[in-house]
Amino acid sequence: MKVLITGTAGFIGSALAIRLLERGDEVIGIDNLNDYYDVTLKQARLERVKAYKGFTDVRANIEDRDAMAKIFAKHKPQRVVNLAAQAGVRYSLINPHSYIDTNIVGFVNILEGCRHNNVEHLVFASSSSVYGANTNYPFSVHNNVDHPVSLYAASKKSNELMAHTYSHLFGLPTTGLRFFTVYGPWGRPDMALFMFTKKILAGEPIDVFNYGDHKRDFTYIDDIVEGVIRTLDKVASSNPDWTGDDPDPGTAKAPWRVYNIGNNNPCMLMRYIEVLEECLGKKAEKNMLPLQPGDVPYTYADTEDLARDVGYKPDTSVEEGIAKFVAWYKDYYNVK
Repeated sequence: MKVLITGTAGFIGSALAIRLLERGDEVIGIDNLNDYYDVTLKQARLERVKAYKGFTDVRANIEDRDAMAKIFAKHKPQRVVNLAAQAGVRYSLINPHSYIDTNIVGFVNILEGCRHNNVEHLVFASSSSVYGANTNYPFSVHNNVDHPVSLYAASKKSNELMAHTYSHLFGLPTTGLRFFTVYGPWGRPDMALFMFTKKILAGEPIDVFNYGDHKRDFTYIDDIVEGVIRTLDKVASSNPDWTGDDPDPGTAKAPWRVYNIGNNNPCMLMRYIEVLEECLGKKAEKNMLPLQPGDVPYTYADTEDLARDVGYKPDTSVEEGIAKFVAWYKDYYNVK
């Protein structure tokens, strides 16, 4: 297939592009290489993707309407995966406008590109953050998600609603994927595992929020990518049993779906840190802090729909995943 991926210099985007190229797909990759975090890491990821035949590297902002229209018209992708986004819960308290520009304006440009160029299927990144104030565990796509606790979460819920509208009005098949705390080699420097590793190796204290009483459904990068590919290959379809009298939040009359991609096995943050300490052979000095605004204390993915519809369930343990991350980190940063 010819697949357009936005965010190909990103953590998930670069890994997904490589997997698709390895199986023989053609990939058009869009990224703006912004400086939200270390651009050299983004460039290094992109160099890995460029090594494969069949990759076209495009520099553009998804919020640039004209640029996106031209890219879609020129390349005519069969399927699209939108992973470009302004990420991060805490940053949304500091720079809210960037979330509207990229996650809302940018996303409507993706939808319009798909609509006007006969795209067969749009798969897009949502987030476990959409569950917000929900405390009905494990989080199910059939739960109501109308109470976000950060603008980042609200922007991701908005993407799901916008996609549904295009599925309803124009018959565009769309699938939203709620990712649960992705980690692993080539990860983002603004995420906990990366920051913890850097500080522990430097002998600096790590910030542990909510006094360590966090539980996260940490999901390894390879598991995320496998889930994206499985759902990309299965074009979203309508639910014939859906009714407005008892509306199911996870399906629709339109060809629209949402899935959780999580490990379905939450891990306490203190255990996560303990495993990291074991892999590094070094203890962390901990700076215990209260819950950050916008954060949720627990996440836990119900993955029954994913398993039923595409036959996949993530299963990489944090012990295996963290060990692989530490090995990559030491190699990439030449840590002896």
